[in-house]
Order: sequence, then C-alpha cells, then structure tokens
Amino acid sequence: MSPNIYRFELRMKRRSAVIWSLAAVGVTLLYMVFFPTFANQAALLRELMTRFPREFLEAFGISRVDMSAVLGFYSFLFLFVQLLMAVQASLYGFGLVSVEEAEMTADFLLTRPVTRAQALTSKLLAAATALLLTDLALWLATPLILHAFRHGQTIDVRTLGLMLASLPPFQAFFLFVGVAVSLLAPRVRNATSYALGLAFGMYLLAAFSGMAGDVKLEWITPFKQFDAQSIVLDRTWDLPLASLGLSIALIALVVSYWRYLHRDIPAAA
Repeated sequence: MSPNIYRFELRMKRRSAVIWSLAAVGVTLLYMVFFPTFANQAALLRELMTRFPREFLEAFGISRVDMSAVLGFYSFLFLFVQLLMAVQASLYGFGLVSVEEAEMTADFLLTRPVTRAQALTSKLLAAATALLLTDLALWLATPLILHAFRHGQTIDVRTLGLMLASLPPFQAFFLFVGVAVSLLAPRVRNATSYALGLAFGMYLLAAFSGMAGDVKLEWITPFKQFDAQSIVLDRTWDLPLASLGLSIALIALVVSYWRYLHRDIPAAA
C-alpha cells in the first residue's frame, strides 16, 4: 500500500462520505418519525396490509413482518438505507480507476515509485474506509433514533446489530463488482449511470424474485443475501446466501487485481 495515495484518495472521498452519511441517517430519522402513528393504528394497519397484493408486499420486503413492531417497521425502511449504500459503494467502485483513465491521468500515477498492485490496494482501502465511515454514522445514530421513536416497545439489540452488521459485506459486493466491471469494460465514461444501473438492477432482481416466488434470483443479489425481513424473523443471517455474496465479492476482487495488473493504461498524447 502507498500511504500517499491512500491519504489523497481518502481526502477526495471525505466530503462524499459525509454527504452519504447524512443522507442515510436522514432517511432513517424521516421514516422513524412516522412509526408511533403506525404503532397506534396497529389493527387498522394490519387490515390495510391485507388489501395489498402479495407481490407488492414482497417487492418492498414487508410481506411477513409486523409493521406495527419497531424492528418490523425498521426492516422496511432499511431497504431504502441499503439502496443508498449500494449506490455509494457502486459509485466508488466504478470511479476507482475509470475516472483517472477518462481524464488521461492514469499514466501519471503509474510513473510514481509504486507498483500497480500497491496503487489499486491503496485506492480500495481508501474507498473501504469512506464506506466504513458511513457505516459508523449509521451504527451510532440508528440505535438512538429507534430508541427515541420506539413507542415504548422493546428493541431486540441482537437483531438490530445483525442488520447493521450486514452493511459492510453488502457494500463490499457493490464496491468490488463495480471495480471489476469498470476494468473489464472498454471504457467507463460515466460512473454514475453504471452505479445506478448496478444498484437498482440488483434491487429489481430481488423484488422480482420475491414476486415470482420460485425464481432463485436471490442467489446473486445482496438485497436477498442480506434481507432485513429475514433477519428480523429468523434473528440470524441466511448463511449460505451471505457466503455466496461474499464469494462473488472476493471473485470480483481477484478479477480486478488480475485485470488491473495486465490492463493497457491509456496515456495522454
């Protein structure tokens, strides 16, 4: 690892990490404000839920949880937190190498006294640190927000911890897959469009899998591998699916290093 590259990359992502942290905490606070109303109208809410099609409830991950329970409600809003985290990690992944190649500055970096492996490792560690800063903000703020709006209910700390602990491996999938795709593609000119495509594409696969029932698309999407609804109900991760998600992320990481070490780097004319 190159400390200079790591510090430079982390400085570049510092403001971004703060913005994503505020957005994720803000979404959690915004939704939890409404929970006491849901809890007060529990019977009416349950009746209302029966009127929605099963496919609609499956798409939003609320087909089996009790929305009048604090963690059941949080599992619903956690899906939106996951979407934010998926976009952030995907943006970091797709932009890790492609930005320098698009700006024709990649050759300048590689003239420094560092190897390609050191450069990529430094960039990945900086991106991972920025993601962990966002996670840290959620780990600190979420218990406080849920406690403030729990409406007298007891919060299962272990279940909440499992949901929050799923964020780093969830983000690792999008970070590493984003890097791998950006290195395998001929040229990534707009990292944002690729990042949105990966994040929302994985979400739509999870939603379609839930609606279709028998289709096993959850095998390849982190939104099912780390499904908050299942965590609330089972009080554990789905270890086979979580292991598959981590395996895909590690394969993408290996592919990224192999491709970056053998890739022709475009140089400025």
